Amino acid sequence: MTTQEKEYGTGVFDKMEDGDVVDRSQPSARPKDAATLILIRRDGPKPRVLVGKRSNKHAFMPDKFVFPGGRVDPEDSRAPAISELLSPVEAKLQFKARRKPRAFGLTAIRETFEETGLIIGKSLNDEARAPKNWRPFLAEGALPCMTNLEFVGRAITPPYRPRRFDARFFMADAETALIDERPAASGAELVDVRWIDLEDTGDIDLPAVTQMMIDEVKARLEAPKTLHDPLFLRYSAKGHIVERI
Repeated sequence: MTTQEKEYGTGVFDKMEDGDVVDRSQPSARPKDAATLILIRRDGPKPRVLVGKRSNKHAFMPDKFVFPGGRVDPEDSRAPAISELLSPVEAKLQFKARRKPRAFGLTAIRETFEETGLIIGKSLNDEARAPKNWRPFLAEGALPCMTNLEFVGRAITPPYRPRRFDARFFMADAETALIDERPAASGAELVDVRWIDLEDTGDIDLPAVTQMMIDEVKARLEAPKTLHDPLFLRYSAKGHIVERI
């Protein structure tokens, strides 16, 4: 990666290609757990994926197109659900994790609802107790459903970035996972939510990790009967490392 370096006092600051300024003289921040959901529609001639443009007011990846997602809240692991993650998915999520696997799945569902208005869940017949951050979701008359979530990959932001995340990426078929056919809505977090063809992502500004996960989704759609281990992208002192979990 090309950098421009300039010394300020005793520290060395690197300005990265995406605009981040990193200070390698300071300890690198610990990544915060996050989760993301890749929703796929296959009701047309080509598969489509839901993305949204991050507001230019964001300090982290402004104006970039991303999947719905965000940081894990401590309350997420305690949210009620109609169904849990499948056992193979849980097992993969436990790899070097500090949280219960269900927290990641529930975060992906909650963040998708908050950023697009879409509900991954089933109708709720009885009133359920929920943490405060989940009450707007339950107010829609639904409980989250995690059975349809497939664990696609994990990516950790490079060291020394001002904001670092340890993100888990899930995918799900929209026709199966969504509670209804309501349209996706833009909001304060994602200002331009849209469905795009998986083969037509060249005209929008995607982070490299987002494109990598799109490639993972393509591989799964092209060979649905093949076992696909989740991608794991992380960094060491020698550079980035790509593994399988």
